[in-house]
Amino acid sequence: MKGLFCRAADAEPRFVIQETSLPEALGSHLVRVQVKACGLRPLDLKLLGDIGIQRDLIPVGREVAGVVLQVGDKVSFFQPEDEVGGILPLDSPCSGLCDVIDVDEQYLVQKPEKLSSVCVAGALRDGLCAYTALHTHARMAAGHTLLVMDGAGPFGLMCIQLACYHGVKVLTTSHSPQQHAFLEQLRPSVGVQDPLVAKVIPVFNGPSELLPVVLEETGGLGVDIIVDSGVCLQGEEEESEEAKLLPHKHDLISVLGVGGHWVTSHKDLQLDPPDCRSLFLKSASVTFLNHEVWTASSAQQGRYLHILKDIVDKMSAGVLRPQPEDAVPLYEATVAMETVQRHQKTKAVVQL
Repeated sequence: MKGLFCRAADAEPRFVIQETSLPEALGSHLVRVQVKACGLRPLDLKLLGDIGIQRDLIPVGREVAGVVLQVGDKVSFFQPEDEVGGILPLDSPCSGLCDVIDVDEQYLVQKPEKLSSVCVAGALRDGLCAYTALHTHARMAAGHTLLVMDGAGPFGLMCIQLACYHGVKVLTTSHSPQQHAFLEQLRPSVGVQDPLVAKVIPVFNGPSELLPVVLEETGGLGVDIIVDSGVCLQGEEEESEEAKLLPHKHDLISVLGVGGHWVTSHKDLQLDPPDCRSLFLKSASVTFLNHEVWTASSAQQGRYLHILKDIVDKMSAGVLRPQPEDAVPLYEATVAMETVQRHQKTKAVVQL
């Protein structure tokens, strides 16, 4: 049996196919799963080093969907032939691109029949990020106003749909004319066919209109929640084309309302004293979105499983509709992972 691994010791991370095997005896709480689809995301080698995971070969592919082949004698959630999906923990010895893997039952949920394995493997982490940002960090409630940066991205799209389902007014930004048209045409799959987004703000035509448009839409009060997918720190040199589309931290703080929550994906965010003063005057908060915390700690395992179950249920009901992902065959997995790691694509899904 072969799996995909990363050689992290090299100057440039290299992805290689390696032979691997499973023990004959299955652990008491483990589930043996035949993998049908696996999602690929960029490896955060710095995060792995920070939490003490240092290996020559790091397993690649952690979002999986498949069929249960065998269960341990103390497994209570699953039976053979159940369809399941889940996210492997950071310290998992298995690559999700193996034909068969062993997973603790606490990391899996039942997959509804009408959902494809490719859909679950490709969208589960985006859904988890959206739930973590809006429910866990921002305490989203009906009547709130939400600003989602880059709403056409996989994560932003999940945030928009989840927020609209809970009665939140959504504003978002678009990075191209195609994204702008896509976001304006978003409609719910059931119920009243009003637009999901109250206002789409283009940020690709020169200076951003973010601040005046948001203040106009909120009557000068600002938004209750901001969810970004990265920010531009002032003073950064040699900005890439993608970085030029990112909002400045000062603009985000300026559009944040009193008591608001800013949930950021920027790992190295630095706030200057004037920024902190603005947040203090508004009694606002900044929260860092680290979706890996759920599998890195078992402190809230029950809540984590509840979130995963709710994601697949809402996807099955059509409330959450991720953009369709074209699956790549297994023999293209190495090339696909290299492309993802270079951030030329946000993700890839391999069908086994």
